[in-house]
Amino acid sequence: MERRDLLFNGLVAVTAIFFGYLIYFIFMQTPAAQIEAGGIAQKIFYFHVPSAYAMYLSGTVCFVASAAYLVTPTDKRDAWARAGAEVAVAFGAVMLISGPLWAKKAWGVYWAWEPRLVTTLLSVLIYIAVVVLRAFAGDGEAERKFAAALGVLGTVNLPIIHYSVQKWGGVHPAVIGKGGGGLRHPDMRTALLMGFVAMTLLAILLLISRASLAVTKARLNRAEEHAASLGLLDEA
Repeated sequence: MERRDLLFNGLVAVTAIFFGYLIYFIFMQTPAAQIEAGGIAQKIFYFHVPSAYAMYLSGTVCFVASAAYLVTPTDKRDAWARAGAEVAVAFGAVMLISGPLWAKKAWGVYWAWEPRLVTTLLSVLIYIAVVVLRAFAGDGEAERKFAAALGVLGTVNLPIIHYSVQKWGGVHPAVIGKGGGGLRHPDMRTALLMGFVAMTLLAILLLISRASLAVTKARLNRAEEHAASLGLLDEA
């Protein structure tokens, strides 16, 4: 087994173990919040916020790779841009599903059309558009560049999500940072930190897996095109 395979398998094992302990720590050791914060439902917070961070991370990868592809197109840059968009959609889905479950308990409604939620939904929809475009619009140079431009656009919206509450208000809670409700118990802060680490590991794992698959597929397509140009496929 190659060293790269060993490192990848090691990352899989570490991620799985870390997630297992994270779930145990959150539900067995971390205290529940006050009723007004959602009570035990507030524990979704330790998955919800790190998922948002993982979406930002994946979106940043999509942005960097997409911008680099627009400057100098390569299969590797296209693969990382595609991987960033797909993983951003995955974590965005986790965030958009977990958030309303907590909101229903804390606010009494699953969804409120307020700045942070709307801008988050917009970014996820843009990444979904990139994924759908790459899946159904072919793999030509024009399609790749258009998808890369969308990837850049989706990531430009991420800072707007982050600062939307400070700039435009809204009912979305600010738990951490200035003006936030705070994590009063040390175990709450530990659980959140562990959540960030776990989601980062998972994001890296998914990004590497998807980008490697995309690069391999692109190389296979190149090889098939080259063989077809030589007439080897017809002979086979």
